Amino acid sequence: MSLPVRLGLFYSAIFVGTGASSPYMPVWFAERGLSGAQIGLILSLPMLARTITAPLLAIWADSFRLRRTALIFLALGVAGTYGLMALPLGFAGWAVAWFAASSAISTISPLTDVIVLRRARRDGFNYGWPRGIGSVAFIVANLTVGWLLARGSPELVLVWITAAVSLTAVCARLLLPPDPVHEEGHSARLSDRFAGVGELLRDRDFMTAVFAAGMIQSAHAFYYGFSTLAWKGQGIPESTTGVLWAVGVAVEVGFMWFMEPWRRRIGPRRLLVLGGAAAVIRWTVYGFSPPLWLLFPLQALHALSYAATFLAALQLAERLSTPRNASAAQTINSALSSGMLMGLATLASGPLFDRFGAQGYLLMAAMCAVGLIGAVRLYGVGRLDPP
Repeated sequence: MSLPVRLGLFYSAIFVGTGASSPYMPVWFAERGLSGAQIGLILSLPMLARTITAPLLAIWADSFRLRRTALIFLALGVAGTYGLMALPLGFAGWAVAWFAASSAISTISPLTDVIVLRRARRDGFNYGWPRGIGSVAFIVANLTVGWLLARGSPELVLVWITAAVSLTAVCARLLLPPDPVHEEGHSARLSDRFAGVGELLRDRDFMTAVFAAGMIQSAHAFYYGFSTLAWKGQGIPESTTGVLWAVGVAVEVGFMWFMEPWRRRIGPRRLLVLGGAAAVIRWTVYGFSPPLWLLFPLQALHALSYAATFLAALQLAERLSTPRNASAAQTINSALSSGMLMGLATLASGPLFDRFGAQGYLLMAAMCAVGLIGAVRLYGVGRLDPP
């Protein structure tokens, strides 16, 4: 089996779980009587802390000899924590369990990106191919779990994601290459690993890039947390919600698989600007509860608002970092886009949904406008100019 396929199957193991948890865990929490504000708080707490937990987990991951070792331990820990959530823990208990599980599982993908980006550059394949295979698994999970929820209990969501993350642990051992963390064959000292993080945090260009991308990415918070509930309020069933999510991820896959030559031509800065502009349009229209027929073309904008922004952020973080702090660069990037900024947006989304319903999307559009301004400022960064 070729390496790109193996890496794609590993991404699939990750995203077959997140494809269920992202749209449907709010339904699981709501079924247990939690309000929108409580759901928003539970979802946002690990995101808010990710600016601390993600770099610390990256430093911990770099203490191993092989990159895949940390991924195995993270996945096993998440599986055990999901199992605890089946107990009647109540709001506080579920919040603590979700905090631990979400903090760990959110680090798996960026640490995998470090492996795949380096292998893609070294072995000459398109990063988007294995990542796109994972996105297909996300679609499968969307559709399957949406279909199951239309006919069964929300408890199925927890069973599904627990099984998926258990599979991730197995796949990390069987599918990922035994790439060393440090090419010289030994682990860097703890002080060196902390120094690498400090260099990035003091780099104005790096922080501008990841903040701009993070504002655009985190504006998906209302969509991730409350699109299912908002559409349900419009009379759209969970099965159709699964189809809508699948459309968004399908165009994401197509973008990653077939737009590589175009992406290389325009570069990551233009890609980020296009993603921000598309996101402003998408969330502004969503704020006015468009009819079902219009939701499908709007979901197609996911190719730009998410996929283009995501790939631009990965490339910018890689270009503005060094091999010494590559893991930290990707985890800091992820910590902002799906961490602190996403957490603040999710925390605001709960009360917004309770009070304004779908009009909460308008705040997301404003966040994207701020990110778009930051993306435009990157045109003054000489390190990102074409050679």
